[in-house]
Amino acid sequence: MPRIMIADDDELVAELASEVLIDAGFACGWVTTAEAAWICVQRKRPDLLMLDQSMPGESGMTLLRRLRQSADFYDLPVMMFTAMRGEQDHLQAIYAGAQDFLSKPFHPASLVARVRRIFRLRADRPRHVDLKSAVLHETRCAMVPDAGNRRVI
Repeated sequence: MPRIMIADDDELVAELASEVLIDAGFACGWVTTAEAAWICVQRKRPDLLMLDQSMPGESGMTLLRRLRQSADFYDLPVMMFTAMRGEQDHLQAIYAGAQDFLSKPFHPASLVARVRRIFRLRADRPRHVDLKSAVLHETRCAMVPDAGNRRVI
């Protein structure tokens, strides 16, 4: 059963989203700050982190950037789950490394479909590969010669 963590300072929205995801067969919990999310992620890595952009203290986008710079969490799937609706907000989240972006208020069926889509797209990948092994694998793949004795990059 995939584990999902929601970080959202609006407790009502976080609880509603959590209940929708639990009813859909996921294990789900929520916290109200990015700092609490960071602590929880370090204790037990979820399979998906849903981040609100606007939270007191550290923003969701800042936490996303911290995750992407971390050797332990660079590959943790993240969905931005925010009231921001602009195209620029969406693009900024994807550029920063989010797998998806869902605006609030949300439709429960849409939330479940988007979460399932993330898991479906990542189904053939291992849950986590440490950064050193991932870089070593990429380096080896880049060094394999192709049929014309050129390097495949």
